[in-house]
Amino acid sequence: MKVVLRADSSRLIGAGHVARMVAVAEEASARGWSVSFAGDTGNAEFLTARLAELAVPVLPPDAPSDGADAVIVDHYGIGELRAEVNATGALLVSFEDGPFGRRAADIVVDCGFDPAPRPDDGSPIVLAGAEFAPLRQVVVAARAERARRAADTSDVPSVLVVLGGGGVWQDTVVELLTALRDTGMPFAAEALVRGEPALPEPAPGQRFVLSEPGDGLLGKLVASDLVVSAAGVTLYELCCVGVPSALVQLVDNQAAGYESAVGNGLAVGLGSAADLRDAAGTLAKLLADPSARYRIASTAAGVVDGKGAGRVLDALAGALR
Repeated sequence: MKVVLRADSSRLIGAGHVARMVAVAEEASARGWSVSFAGDTGNAEFLTARLAELAVPVLPPDAPSDGADAVIVDHYGIGELRAEVNATGALLVSFEDGPFGRRAADIVVDCGFDPAPRPDDGSPIVLAGAEFAPLRQVVVAARAERARRAADTSDVPSVLVVLGGGGVWQDTVVELLTALRDTGMPFAAEALVRGEPALPEPAPGQRFVLSEPGDGLLGKLVASDLVVSAAGVTLYELCCVGVPSALVQLVDNQAAGYESAVGNGLAVGLGSAADLRDAAGTLAKLLADPSARYRIASTAAGVVDGKGAGRVLDALAGALR
């Protein structure tokens, strides 16, 4: 079986699409399939390194897919492809997030928490739901490590602020750190952000640290008592690991995931990046209540189990028989 994966990353769009394709690459490689990746991997060096570990070649975005049994696409900026891909003898698997990245395909994957019915565009197989979310092996390993972690009893909670792999959210990070400061509660907060945003002056018992985003994120998630995160692909990793999270909606394509996660009790909502006026009060309640954090984390871990890539490839293997 030969598959080609197509996705891009950058400082603007983040690394979430490539992360999902790396999860698929891991599962496909474990099955002995031949895998190649086509796309830009800027701002995702740790994911590029994982592809190298898997001996998956990284090709230009326009590399031909001739000879492939399937092309798997995770991209908002590419239009209809099914006829073109089918003409080469391959099936098209397309990841979408509601209307974002939507295109006709032989297999459509929408791993939203509450995926809405999609228009009938002739796609014969639609895999819908969080059980199809592809998550990397390190995420699943972090889930097991988190389960072994001692109960959350710290008087000074550790807080991680991470707004994905993009590099354009410095001002929002500062707003969130300010909201944390305004809780008046003790904590030790680390913000993963590119550049050097100005930190607010901490209140007594508070500490702020800035770090560059990188491949140590999963270890930080395991050790955190609360994570403040964007509602993108990282949200699925938080759920799988079982970390209590407070979400910010950064962009329009995160609206459905944000609302579903908050509505289903998988996370607490802080609002959109444009309106964080109530964030301090919400964060104060979470910092003061370890039992509430535990309930959120347990609910989230029960929804995302980390086996999504296998389910997607099972469906592909069935379609190719």
